This record gives sequence, structure tokens and C-alpha cells, in this order.
Amino acid sequence: MFKLNLLDFLNLLNFFSMIVIVDYGLGNLGSIKNMLQFIGFDAVISSDKEQISAAGKLILPGVGSFDQGMNNLNERGLIPVLNQRVLTDKVPILGICLGMQLLGMKSEEGIRPGLSWIDLESKKFNSTDYKSFPVPHLGWDYVSAPEQGNKLLKGFDEETRFYFAHSYFVKCSNRNEVVLEADYIHKFDAAVLKGHIAGVQFHPEKSHRFGMQLLTNFISEF
Repeated sequence: MFKLNLLDFLNLLNFFSMIVIVDYGLGNLGSIKNMLQFIGFDAVISSDKEQISAAGKLILPGVGSFDQGMNNLNERGLIPVLNQRVLTDKVPILGICLGMQLLGMKSEEGIRPGLSWIDLESKKFNSTDYKSFPVPHLGWDYVSAPEQGNKLLKGFDEETRFYFAHSYFVKCSNRNEVVLEADYIHKFDAAVLKGHIAGVQFHPEKSHRFGMQLLTNFISEF
């Protein structure tokens, strides 16, 4: 009979609970990993299907264009394994910035369909006052929660703010899946949550203590 000693068991347990930051060629992956390490969580940056298949948590970051993001995921053959892990195995995933937009159906930025895990679309900011509201939207902004008590928002208050850097915003069809809103030119959805699938438009890795709290909530509460 095959037996595991304690050390092998702990190593195996660690392997199947690891956090994988999905590398598809776009995004500030190192910054996210460094922030996670700073708050006490080990993570790997990987496009390896075996590592993604073994992950206990997934993070899908992204900086760039919507179609390029979907093209890169497709070219690396990552869409089937991500669908399996997220839709079938119910592994928690956090989409960040472009990664959040890719969770949705489509974007005005391109023609490719998104991952279609959440019924949302990405739309371009249209500013009539570029002096007061330049595009892209860059910098810190306060957020508000339509409803309280969400596990992603544990420890937050009315002074919670995050760092944004984006020209496109998401509009979620199911308003019950919107957990944070922000206001720039108009109100937009800053964070969404559908079961184990979460997305944030801001950059938690650049948002100091607020970002640390959100990442801690995602790793610890999901």
C-alpha cells in the first residue's frame, strides 16, 4: 500500500492549495506576487497547465487591450484549462483590471468574445471635459458598496479607496453581482462577484492597505 510521510503530505497539500497568477503575457505580474508575499501568501506566476490545474486559487491580472488578452489566452491554450478549473472545479478566481473585463461577454475595445463567466460588457469612457475628466482614468478614487456584508469587503469602511488605471469600464447586467461602485464621469462597476468568481477594475497591488485587505479577503475567505 502506498503511504505518505508527514512531510510529503504537507508538500502535497501545499501544492494543491497554491495561488497561481496566470501568465498570458500581459500585466504587472511581479507586483501582484510581491504584494501577496508582503502580506504572507506565497504565489507562483505561471502559464503551465499542470500548475493551473493544481491551483487552489487563481488570479487573472491584465494590462492592455481586450482582444490581445483573449488572443494571448487562446494562443497559450489556457482557455480550456481555465474553464475546467473555474466552471467545473469551482476554483476561486480574481480578475484584476483587464482580467476583470475578460471575465465578461465582450468589449467595445475589440471584436473577440470574452470568457463569458459573468454577464458584463466593457465600455469606453466618453468624456466631454478632458480637463476635469481625462481618459484614461488614473489615480485614487473612493468606492461604495451597494450592499454590505460581502466577504470580499470584510474590514472595509466608507473611506475605502483604490488605485485605478483604465480607459474602459464594465457594466454588469445582474446588479446583484455588483459589490463595489466608483464614480468617474459617471458611476461604474468597480468590483463584481458571482459565487467564487470575483473581478476588480482597480489595482489592489497598488492600493496599499486597502489592496492588502482585499487580497487577504480573497485568499482567506474564498
